[in-house]
Amino acid sequence: MLAMEKKYTYLDADDFHPQSNKDKMHMGIPLSEEDRIPWLKSLRDVLREYSANRKGVVLSCSALKKQYREILRSADPNYKLGSYVSSISFILLDAPAEVLRIRLQKRAAEGNHFMPASLLQSQLDLLEIEESEGVLKVDATSSPETIVHTIQKMLQF
Repeated sequence: MLAMEKKYTYLDADDFHPQSNKDKMHMGIPLSEEDRIPWLKSLRDVLREYSANRKGVVLSCSALKKQYREILRSADPNYKLGSYVSSISFILLDAPAEVLRIRLQKRAAEGNHFMPASLLQSQLDLLEIEESEGVLKVDATSSPETIVHTIQKMLQF
């Protein structure tokens, strides 16, 4: 919805997983660092391409660890590792675990996602956000319109 309103391209990071990652998650096996890092680097490269072509993009991605967000921030050619000052912004759509579980179960039942809800806790266990990173948090239990409005206000665009 945000991408449509801004006339940006929308990308879902899940579409960039190799089939082996999708198969692993579908079987209920959490991804390892060896699985995630190449995927994140491919996302970084896509973001870098959009940036180089001066095209706006909204990427939905479970960049759960600071290390993962650092890889994505490095899509900005001027980024200095550890500075958190980047043209790449991060927004956490924050919701209670049970809300996330219900949404994930619904998506899986509709055939719209390959990860079973049984892996949700392993993802939540990885989540690490330091205040110094400047990750913006938005209440994901709000209406989609409210979420988009809040993000636009936070990012001032």
